Amino acid sequence: MPFARLSAPALIPLLAVFGSVTFLGLGTSWAKHALFPLVGAQGTTAVRVGFSALLVLALWRPWRRRTTRAELRAIVCYGAALGLMNLGFYMSLRTLPFGVAVAIEFSGPLAVAILASRRALDFVWVLLAVAGLALLLPLGHSVSALDPAGVLYALLAAVCWAAYIVFGQRVGHLPTGHSVSLGLAVAALVVVPVGVAHAGAALLSPAVLVVGLGVAALSSAIPISLEMVALKRLPPQAFGIMISMEPAVAAVLALGLLDERLSAAQWLAIGLIVAASMGSAFTVRRRD
Repeated sequence: MPFARLSAPALIPLLAVFGSVTFLGLGTSWAKHALFPLVGAQGTTAVRVGFSALLVLALWRPWRRRTTRAELRAIVCYGAALGLMNLGFYMSLRTLPFGVAVAIEFSGPLAVAILASRRALDFVWVLLAVAGLALLLPLGHSVSALDPAGVLYALLAAVCWAAYIVFGQRVGHLPTGHSVSLGLAVAALVVVPVGVAHAGAALLSPAVLVVGLGVAALSSAIPISLEMVALKRLPPQAFGIMISMEPAVAAVLALGLLDERLSAAQWLAIGLIVAASMGSAFTVRRRD
């Protein structure tokens, strides 16, 4: 294939997903460092999702477009999955290492990819992604020491992530800003009461509000909008494989920001996952 044919339309989904996971990694790292000690995982989720909802509602003003009952039902499911996914993931981060939690959570979109795949070539990209994740996931005695509650919360996040992909496809015909803003509003209605019950008035402290606003923009508002751009252009299995870049991008960010050195096996894992993501994106574009 001539390089010229890999133009902007072919690269849009890949760049959207890459941008999404990059902003998500930055925002999540900041949240765990700055907000967990102040308001806990529940309060952090409430601040992140609540501010994200306010930001996108103000930006897109979805009330200007009429929403049918069928669309509203799909948006409610999409938003509820989004809210529970965020809550489950942050709850898992209380006791699990960041990379392990991401790897467990990724089993959700990976399951979507496997169940939706039909061609042999699709399974090649799935296998590459699985091989990369297997190298990133610490195996051996350390796994048996993982906190059971943390693992369960990460698995809840995985199930909700799979549901988020499926329902995101169902609202993919709507304008991106409309579906994202209403979905985040529903997500906020799900998780904010949990955060308020846990953290109470601490959520209103100036430090929490300022950091929470920045975290919301980095880890929710921007990534979710970019993901919806990708979901409009990709089938579920391709999106599920491409989003596998998240643990790889997180590892690179950790190297640059936290000076966490990677082994040769971990760098190989990054290469396998990125290869799976790019292969999925380009073969889907050629098929369309």
